[in-house]
Amino acid sequence: MNALMAVVTPLYWINATLLRLGRWVGCIAVAAMVVAILIQVFFRYVMNNALPWPDEAARFCMLWMTGLMAPTAFRQGGFVAIDTLSAMLPVRIGSLLSLVLLCLSLLVLVVAVKIGIGEVTGIGGRFATASLYLPNSLGFDSWFRIPRSWMMLSLLVGIVLLILVNVELILHRVVALLGGADRLPEIEFATAGGAE
Repeated sequence: MNALMAVVTPLYWINATLLRLGRWVGCIAVAAMVVAILIQVFFRYVMNNALPWPDEAARFCMLWMTGLMAPTAFRQGGFVAIDTLSAMLPVRIGSLLSLVLLCLSLLVLVVAVKIGIGEVTGIGGRFATASLYLPNSLGFDSWFRIPRSWMMLSLLVGIVLLILVNVELILHRVVALLGGADRLPEIEFATAGGAE
C-alpha cells in the first residue's frame, strides 16, 4: 500500500499542476477563438470582405483548447458514461468493473499515441498552414507560415495528458479496492478559468 501511495501522491500533484495550467491556456484559446470568429463575422458581413486567416486561427485554438481541457473533464468524471450497470452491482464489483474499463481506456490511449505521433511527424505535419503567419523579427519585416504540425501537436499533448490522468485513476481504484481510500488525495473540481 505504501508503494502505491508513493506513486499516487506525486502523480496527483503532477496532474493537478499540468491540468491547472492546461485549463488556463485552454481558456485563453477559447477567448482567442471567439475574437477570431467575431473578427471574421465583422469583416464578412459588415465590410463584405472576408479575411483568410480567422477560420484557421479559430480551428487552431479549438484543437488546443480540446487537447488541454479534455484531460480535466476525464479526471473529474465529466465524459459521457453509461453507469447503470456499475450502479446496480455491489460496490466492490462495480469498482472492479470501473478498473477494467479504465485499463481498456489506457490501451486505447497508448495506441492513440502512435496515431498522434504520426499526425505530427507524418505527411500532413510537414505542410504549413494556409493563412497563419508569425513574425520572424520584432520589426515585422519577415514572416513564416505556422507549420500544420503545431496544430496536430494538440492531439498528441491531449493524449499524453489523458494517459497521465488514466494512470492516476487506475491507481486510485486499486488503492480504494485495497482499502486505502481514506489515504487518497481528493481529486479537485475546477471552476471556470481553472480557479480553485
